[in-house]
Amino acid sequence: MPRIEYVAKRFGAASKAVIDRVNIIIGEYAAQGFTLTLRQAYYALVSRGLLPNKQKEYKRLGSIINDARLAGLVDWSAIVDRTRHVNKNSHWNSPAEIVRACAEQFQIDKWENQDNYVEVAIEKDALLGIIEPVCRALDVAYFSCRGYTSQTEAWQAGGRYSAKLAQGSVTVLHLSDHDASGVDMTRDLQDRMDIFCSQRHGGVKVKRIALTMEQVKKYNPPPNPAKETDSRFASYREKFGDESWELDALEPKVLAALITKHVKALRDQELWDEKVALEATMKARLSNAAGDMEKEVLV
Repeated sequence: MPRIEYVAKRFGAASKAVIDRVNIIIGEYAAQGFTLTLRQAYYALVSRGLLPNKQKEYKRLGSIINDARLAGLVDWSAIVDRTRHVNKNSHWNSPAEIVRACAEQFQIDKWENQDNYVEVAIEKDALLGIIEPVCRALDVAYFSCRGYTSQTEAWQAGGRYSAKLAQGSVTVLHLSDHDASGVDMTRDLQDRMDIFCSQRHGGVKVKRIALTMEQVKKYNPPPNPAKETDSRFASYREKFGDESWELDALEPKVLAALITKHVKALRDQELWDEKVALEATMKARLSNAAGDMEKEVLV
């Protein structure tokens, strides 16, 4: 947990209290295996009544956390930016090392003989880090729509799903903000899947699993004013009122549990367990091969 002081700085009592609260939340998330974005840290504070839900408070929090990290008061690895990445080639010290890594990473397609095929689509890049671990554990494909899905991505998805529809059903679990555009994104994705998959074999089902009004009532995330400049505002207000809610405001464990629940409901557990056992056997063979290669190097 790197807390590194680069700049000496003194904080007032109010800022120090915010830093202490953020560190408590960081610890809670870390215990669950999650890191935070700045936005998630903000909503965690707002939902607990520790900050007002105002844009100026979000900007103030960002400034305090930036200074606190430089001063060595907040762990640098605990607040992440999931939209910017450095890409580089992988490197290995020996053939045995890469075979060992392959053994650890090896997976077969455990959905291959299932009647249902499932993917997860989420509105924004910033939440990919939250859904990635659960989607990988469930062996389901996932992608960020970045708002409304691009025509290219929708067409490519239609190609993937058309092949799967010949074998069974296809369900896309969709997660987005509960605002005028966020709610409409589910409808838009369904409409385009109907076009690109030609509704063959019953078509692709796009199922909205978050954020719903039922979840808003259950989890009580902090509201925001619905954007009056959104062209869909009038119809949204007529149905839901003047408030909107961001997906980021839900706890990561809630999002993970929602995805797990809906995916497991669509898979045949007996067939799944058979594939898991087969995969374990194959992984063991690779691991044994790595061990043999390591012995050869020692000789």
